[in-house]
Amino acid sequence: MKALCLPCLTLLLALFAGPAAAQIGPVASPTGPVMAGPYLAVDAATGETLVQRDAGAAWYPASLTKLMTMYIVFEEMKAGRLQPGDPVVMSRHALSTEYAGFLGVPAGGTITVDTALTALVVRSLNDVAVALGEKVSGSEPAFAQRMNETAKRLGMTATHYVNAHGLPNPGQVTTARDLAVLALALARDFPQYYGYFHADRLDFGARHVVGGVKFVEMYAPYAEGLKTGFICASGFNIVGSATRDGRRLIAVALGFRRADLRDEFLVRLFDQAFALKTAGSRPKVWQLRNEPSTPGNVLPQGECGMIRYDMPGDAAWLGTYGDWKTARRVYDTGEADLVTLGVTQIGKEYILPVTVNKVTRQAAIIADLTPDAAQKLCASYKARKQFCEVKKPTDFSAPFSGFWR
Repeated sequence: MKALCLPCLTLLLALFAGPAAAQIGPVASPTGPVMAGPYLAVDAATGETLVQRDAGAAWYPASLTKLMTMYIVFEEMKAGRLQPGDPVVMSRHALSTEYAGFLGVPAGGTITVDTALTALVVRSLNDVAVALGEKVSGSEPAFAQRMNETAKRLGMTATHYVNAHGLPNPGQVTTARDLAVLALALARDFPQYYGYFHADRLDFGARHVVGGVKFVEMYAPYAEGLKTGFICASGFNIVGSATRDGRRLIAVALGFRRADLRDEFLVRLFDQAFALKTAGSRPKVWQLRNEPSTPGNVLPQGECGMIRYDMPGDAAWLGTYGDWKTARRVYDTGEADLVTLGVTQIGKEYILPVTVNKVTRQAAIIADLTPDAAQKLCASYKARKQFCEVKKPTDFSAPFSGFWR
């Protein structure tokens, strides 16, 4: 009788749960469940939704906003009103944007449209997004109005923009469903400019900046790129596209607490979606409903920016050293040792700053390992009389003095 009541209890909890609670839940990772927000994968040719969870739930777009900024710039280029070599002025207003000034261009200085578009993908520069908006519409508010008009025309029924970059604003909202609609439109309307989303290098004067979308490297040769985004409330987000066996898919993954876990999930999401066949019977992405809801809050302000482990797997602590470069070298050696031991999931880099008595040292840690892999590595090190300790996720708590050595 009790067993029969469990489904009833689950249904009641679902009915009474608020919309925000339904937007953040566990997804699989190689070492255990991690928390994430809405996601979906769509066939670009048919619009069919292959996999999705909470795709119509409200979400803060963060720098995924710049996908719309680029869409409008592409419209101007396609119409001949902008050329790749045209100057974009860096105004005082653009340079007043948070995290501005990376390129070192003074107020009144210029960059080209081509450089600006590349900078949005490689470094997600907020001041450049504003400068592009001013180039197109004269002011950022006027550009935001055009962003909203364009979103409405594309069928992004739950999206509203306030700025061109995606920095926090309670009025700037979207959904995974709407982001997929936008990505489909970018692929459909501007194939000639789609290569910008694959950019991983920005050459500007004497500076050569490497960046871009890490997922492109992880899912090579299939990945085509697109855009990542982060603010505290929305966590780490990505819109990606990939082509495999002549078939293009678009995927959206939102609300992760770490960028590496987000990228790792997107690879698995694409693998899962490519294995599914489309026969015209699955719902089209534009048929999915956007639900009235409140965006989730992945990293509250009190937690955002704090050092956290945020991974389900065990860790191998390989010692603590006087500088980052030495700790990184020890980490690299540890990963090579894991490969030698036949371990396939070789973990993630985690160089942890540890401060004791006002002295800071760097702990070399291989994070997010399976328990067997962590034990195997440390057993190998101890047999050679080298330091190695297995640590659990619960061992990582500030001020991390347990990692001093």
